[in-house]
Amino acid sequence: MSMLTPPGMGGKYRITGDKYPRMRPPRRRGRLAVAVVASVAALGLVGWGTLQLVDVFTGGGAKSSAAGAKKDCRTKQATAVRQEVLPKPGLITVNVYNATTRGGLAKSTADTLKKRGFKIGTVGNASKQYDKKVKGTGLLLGPAAALNSSLPVLATQLDGAERRTDGRKGGDVDLILGDGFKTLTQQAAADRALAKLTAPQPTAATKKDC
Repeated sequence: MSMLTPPGMGGKYRITGDKYPRMRPPRRRGRLAVAVVASVAALGLVGWGTLQLVDVFTGGGAKSSAAGAKKDCRTKQATAVRQEVLPKPGLITVNVYNATTRGGLAKSTADTLKKRGFKIGTVGNASKQYDKKVKGTGLLLGPAAALNSSLPVLATQLDGAERRTDGRKGGDVDLILGDGFKTLTQQAAADRALAKLTAPQPTAATKKDC
């Protein structure tokens, strides 16, 4: 054994030069690098999992944005003009009947309606079906097609008149004077009612601007 051999080596290490052998094991740099990479990967997985949980409980950013945009939609109202197409008095033929006990009402009423531009058809006493059975100011009768055309125009001439339809053919309408009748509506008021009835009516349509 050489004098340069440290005690206890048992001859395992032999000095061949002028330097002693290393007494500590070499550093394990490879293991240290692997440990660092593993730590970074673990942190990344934890962060990714956290984001996934946030998305699950909040519904995701895209859904939130869509909901926000939908909430911001504003409701607008578009105004349109509705024009009622109603016949003029000169296109309406009116039959005037008296269902009261007072004589001469049918003729005088028919004369007034003629002056106001209506066409006059039959004038006389009411049939048995209506004679002395109309308690109001009057009864307006016409075909189903007249309910929203001729009858509203004729109704401007007599306040409180009831409107009905029957199964008749043709476009003539009846004005049956009742017990409550005194006179036709004053012409100025009737003209205002007719102008209001035929005036364009605005209608509001609601839409969303998103």
